Amino acid sequence: MQLWLDLMPSPVGELSLVGDEQGALRALEFDSNDERLHRLLARHYRDYHLSKGRAPLLVREALEAYFAGDPSHLDALPVATGGTEFQRLVWQALRGIPFGTTISYGELAARIGRPGASRAVGLANGANPISIVVPCHRVIGANGTLTGYGGGLPRKRWLVEHERGLVQGELFQGELALP
Repeated sequence: MQLWLDLMPSPVGELSLVGDEQGALRALEFDSNDERLHRLLARHYRDYHLSKGRAPLLVREALEAYFAGDPSHLDALPVATGGTEFQRLVWQALRGIPFGTTISYGELAARIGRPGASRAVGLANGANPISIVVPCHRVIGANGTLTGYGGGLPRKRWLVEHERGLVQGELFQGELALP
């Protein structure tokens, strides 16, 4: 599979954008996770070739708008993923979590009709290759705490606070505090 890779600056670090020749976003990873990016791509597509390219303007503009305070464009972005049928079901459900809200893994499991599958939902959530656009950062622990995130908990915290601020009519100005 031929894929392109584009790099884009953001408030949460440089984003690695990966897409296909049809313009669908296949992966979005953070600068510190090149190893994770290649591991996910290999797991989902086995045989892929990644070459430098330019993300479609639609993708770049949607992400720029998200960080500037208008998340509405993310919903229209075309995405395509590998993964199992169950993973794709979870990832589709992630896109249905309203902007600025969070839910628990158990709530997400119930939404997909698998109320006893919290752990499996968590594993699928962790294997999500398209951060931000497929908003796995909106899933938290049952006790309301932020739990695991491929980009690290500081990024998850920043993204959740950014979205909550926008819902309240404020652009989040917090700095990303990476260890």
